[in-house]
Amino acid sequence: MRGDVEWGSIPGLVRSAAERHGDAEAVVEGRTRISYAELGARVERAAAACLAHGVEVGDRVAVWAPNSLDWIVAALGAVSAGAVLVPLNTRFKGTEAADVLRRSGTRLLFVTGTFLGTSYVASLRRAAGEGDAASGPLPGLPALRQAVVLSEDAPPGFRTWKDFLASGEGVDGREVRERAGQLDGSCASDIIFTSGTTGRPKGALITHAQTLRAYEIWADLAGLRPADRYLIVNPFFHTFGYKAGVIACLMRGATMIPQPVFNVDTALANIAAERVSVLPGPPTLHQSLLDHPARDAHDLSALRLVVTGAAVVPLRLVERLRGELGVGTVLTAYGLSEASGIVTMCRRGDDPTVIASTSGRAIPGTEVRIADGAGAPLGPGVPGEVLVRGFNVMRGYYEDETATAEAITEDGWLRTGDVGVLDPAGNLRITDRLKDMFIVGGFNAYPAEIEQLLGLHPDIADVAVIGVPDPRLGEVGKAFVVRRPDATLTADDLIAWSRREMANYKVPRSVEFVPDLPRNASGKVVKGELRRRA
Repeated sequence: MRGDVEWGSIPGLVRSAAERHGDAEAVVEGRTRISYAELGARVERAAAACLAHGVEVGDRVAVWAPNSLDWIVAALGAVSAGAVLVPLNTRFKGTEAADVLRRSGTRLLFVTGTFLGTSYVASLRRAAGEGDAASGPLPGLPALRQAVVLSEDAPPGFRTWKDFLASGEGVDGREVRERAGQLDGSCASDIIFTSGTTGRPKGALITHAQTLRAYEIWADLAGLRPADRYLIVNPFFHTFGYKAGVIACLMRGATMIPQPVFNVDTALANIAAERVSVLPGPPTLHQSLLDHPARDAHDLSALRLVVTGAAVVPLRLVERLRGELGVGTVLTAYGLSEASGIVTMCRRGDDPTVIASTSGRAIPGTEVRIADGAGAPLGPGVPGEVLVRGFNVMRGYYEDETATAEAITEDGWLRTGDVGVLDPAGNLRITDRLKDMFIVGGFNAYPAEIEQLLGLHPDIADVAVIGVPDPRLGEVGKAFVVRRPDATLTADDLIAWSRREMANYKVPRSVEFVPDLPRNASGKVVKGELRRRA
């Protein structure tokens, strides 16, 4: 049955999962193990606290935190209260996070304490100022009325997670259920902010019905089962982690094992100790598992399902997953935030060469077309821009009609900006990126955004960024820089500065200083020449 019909909304799915899979293990986090019934109760408690804090249907609520049980409860609690979820990239610096919070008009924020040695609260305060309880926690974010720290301690103006949950104790459970009952499939469920070639992140607006229908299809094509134990390494701020992870598990009653950071030793230990059977992720994740010197010391025999994508998948990787680890199902897929995170997917039983060389076929209820520059369809084997049409296409970019009109044609085709080829069977192979986007360890990096940030450096007169091959991360950034007259900026100086100003995956790993950038007659940088030079 189609997910949007069966559950109606995401809170409907949460309630259904609690009823259908009540005693089954829902989430494992260290020594904490909770059932689906308990997860449902925790989500309802978080929703009650959201109501107590004045959250209304359509209000934006953000989560800026790594994968954890608290992330799941906070996010699903907010959505159950009618809020539109805004997941924030944990690699963001304070200025990047504050920009998304400001433009989305986020009213309530859940933020981690210290993660990877960084205080997220401190970085936000530097970016958006400090406030007090009367004016809100951060005066630079006027719409933000409350910020909750997912820890036991919180600075003035912020609340602890425990105190936040306690504030909902006076809200009757019937009120929570009535609020959830106001939602239907047409209501917005989340805004996933994705960077673009303009250098300014844009928020793809997705509904409850789109999410439920898309990930019911994903779970069906992948063959996700109630007894599965799913190690969710893909970050929750991405659809691959939140929707193909949390939402899909809720649909099937599988056990979620969130891992906040990919560390191969931790992953191997989790797979063995928890008898993990499902492990989606980028190819670099699976390659590192296969190549780890201590792999044979861990029992990985329960692993049966791998779904990968986001980069070229070597045939050898598919063969090794099947042969060396005995993984029964290895699938590849392609998606983007503007299409609910899923466009094409291989099917179980596909030949290994199809899985390795393509991203599969259009999912049910959608169409994929290859078009020329004028939008005219092209035949099999002819490269062109990948266009997508169907229920999965976003409702638009949040409060950006111009960008929406540029992305979606009048007859409903989403222009992905990716170049691809269809084979006679309809399998899609991505061959290039119109937007020059490159992928760093599974994270999309957009040159124009990085160039805009680098351009803020006082010693830089001009800059262009391209992706270059990297044996570990797949691709990394290389910057071609024109220094200002008399500047003594070095490559090490610029890389160190970049690490302070932008998310790590955006930081160029190498810098080449040039007297000028190659440009065409219209003044655009000829990046093909830079790639040849690199």
